[in-house]
Amino acid sequence: MLMVWVLAAKDLRLLLRDPRSVVILLATPLVLILVLGLILGEGFGQKPDDRLRVSFVDLDEGFLGPIEQRRAVAWLSLCPGTATHPAMPLAFDVGLSHFKKWSEWVQDDLSQTAGIRVERIGTLAEAEYLIRERRRAAILVFGPRFSETVQRCSFLEDGINPFFRDGVRLRRADQPFDPDLLDAYVLRDDTQQAASAIIEQVVQVTLLRVILPWMIGRAFERLSEPAFIELLGKEVYLPVPVLGRVPLNRLLTTDEQKLAVGVGVQKALSRLFPKYELTGKTWAALTRSEPRQGGGENVVEFRDEGGIGPLRRGAVLYQTLVPAFTVAFAFFLVLTVGWLFTAERRQGTLLRLYAAPIRARDVLLGKFTLSLLVSLTQALCLLGAGKLVFGMSWGVTPLGLVPVAAATSLAAVGLALCVATAARSETQVAVYGTLLVLVLALVGGCLVPPALMPEMMQNASWLTPHAWSLAAYRELLLSTNPNLGIVARACGTLVGFAAMFLGFAWWLLKRSATG
Repeated sequence: MLMVWVLAAKDLRLLLRDPRSVVILLATPLVLILVLGLILGEGFGQKPDDRLRVSFVDLDEGFLGPIEQRRAVAWLSLCPGTATHPAMPLAFDVGLSHFKKWSEWVQDDLSQTAGIRVERIGTLAEAEYLIRERRRAAILVFGPRFSETVQRCSFLEDGINPFFRDGVRLRRADQPFDPDLLDAYVLRDDTQQAASAIIEQVVQVTLLRVILPWMIGRAFERLSEPAFIELLGKEVYLPVPVLGRVPLNRLLTTDEQKLAVGVGVQKALSRLFPKYELTGKTWAALTRSEPRQGGGENVVEFRDEGGIGPLRRGAVLYQTLVPAFTVAFAFFLVLTVGWLFTAERRQGTLLRLYAAPIRARDVLLGKFTLSLLVSLTQALCLLGAGKLVFGMSWGVTPLGLVPVAAATSLAAVGLALCVATAARSETQVAVYGTLLVLVLALVGGCLVPPALMPEMMQNASWLTPHAWSLAAYRELLLSTNPNLGIVARACGTLVGFAAMFLGFAWWLLKRSATG
């Protein structure tokens, strides 16, 4: 064992004779991470999401007006989601302040629409910043009195008519509150007019699906009220023997009679339009349609993943870039170790070692020990720089990164010794080693994220140690609840790669020692 350390110390002195190589070995991946971090967008490493993103800001204060507060019991029969309409879930706990706001009904409709991502932005200032920075094409803003204005939408004379030729009329972003308009508007980026127009049309369709059934349901309920029958009675004249044409009001003298006529009108209309539930106040209830299964997504909170400062510290892409280059440059040891071997072979040092009473195994272990220390140092330095320089998170189990880095270094050193014992000159190391390292990095997912590869190449990548190492790093760095079984399996596979490479290197070294 002492001889192993002696040989490792000899190789370390050879390596330190060229300190620039050591600096390049540690600094090159950092420079590449920095440059790519500045160039690439926040979606690096992820398949592009082909769903339309609809962002919104919810400032809606719900039902807080004094009239509504005084008439809480009466509003229970009017608000969507009441016990009188079993198609709608109960939307309140106690008092009107707990009613489900109209803005939430709009959000629910958007989230149940297939092909759409719904994103909640916390504040109006943040929404204006995203529009100003061209990071969103359009953002829907629900004003504080949105629920109040939707509640007043009606076909009746004293209600709000929310419609115009293009759909639902919203106020302009720079327009003050108007009681005759819905308290909502769309912030638009003028440089992305096509995208903003598409988003606005999606919003228009959703608002129609929410508001129109509410208005139809309320209007249909009014048909059974004595006030409507009173109005009807003034317009309808019936021929009565002896008396001639008599207004209907003279025949309906009690509220019970008027209520009976109103209920009869409702039933007759329901039988005339059996495909619709005219008392339903949602689109699904009105059209008697089944809710969509598996088409929509939950509303997600906006997360600014673009990082801060000139280095974009904390950007989520560093969770992918840092481990990718940590793995890729671990295998660049192929070149360093290969050059050491071929230099010793050219200078005759290896022949003198073989002539001395030193076993080939000790020579191999000496090279292995130094290379493993260099590889581990490089990996830990890169992960540390990722945290300190780039603001990368180490995940919820940072200690799990140590065995992954160690297993990756074992596999990298094993491959490096394979190439080093097989090569016969520095030129062979430079040509074959560089080609091998780059091809493995490409196939293994270090240079092209696996999510962007076709399925065939994703399957082929598991033949490389790079893919297993990256899988373990992704599990630890990107998951909020990492599966340690996946990490352990990846580490075990990397150790298997290392054993296979070392076995082959030992066989090659014994052949060269006896050849």
